[in-house]
Amino acid sequence: MAVTPHYHLSTLLTPVALSSSPVTPKSIIHRGQLPLPLRIEAVLHGAKLAFVSSVAAATIFPLCASAAEPSNALSLPTWAIHVSSVVEWVTAMLLVWEYGEKSEYEAWKGLSWGMVPLLGGAFCACTWHFFYNSESLEILVVLQAALTVIGNFTMCIAAFRIYRSCQKG
Repeated sequence: MAVTPHYHLSTLLTPVALSSSPVTPKSIIHRGQLPLPLRIEAVLHGAKLAFVSSVAAATIFPLCASAAEPSNALSLPTWAIHVSSVVEWVTAMLLVWEYGEKSEYEAWKGLSWGMVPLLGGAFCACTWHFFYNSESLEILVVLQAALTVIGNFTMCIAAFRIYRSCQKG
């Protein structure tokens, strides 16, 4: 039985040896595999997708062929959540600061400062994940935990200061 190289969707650039069963468009979609021709159009989940073979992809992206992510790499949606959470946190800090300036309640600016350690913890987490959760960077996990505890206390103190300023006014 001959073995034919095919390209798997998850690793478009890496050949995968598969048994030489008949290849039909339906079997390609069902198995999630693409044969070697330059371009194949397939219908997956109702969306028409065009796939370029590894030859064309390797020509366009020569470094992609040798770069494979480890199994503990974060997926693109997970990265999107991490990055958007950090952006959201920074935006909240800026909005709280702005509210403190416009309302003339200076205690609200303290809440922005109280949010800084938690932002540092978020940067620790993103950095650790960026380097594929490297054991040599385990200190970032400890630092993130410490900054989270410190940030929880600073936010609590800031919230108390806001409460107290509202009682006076």
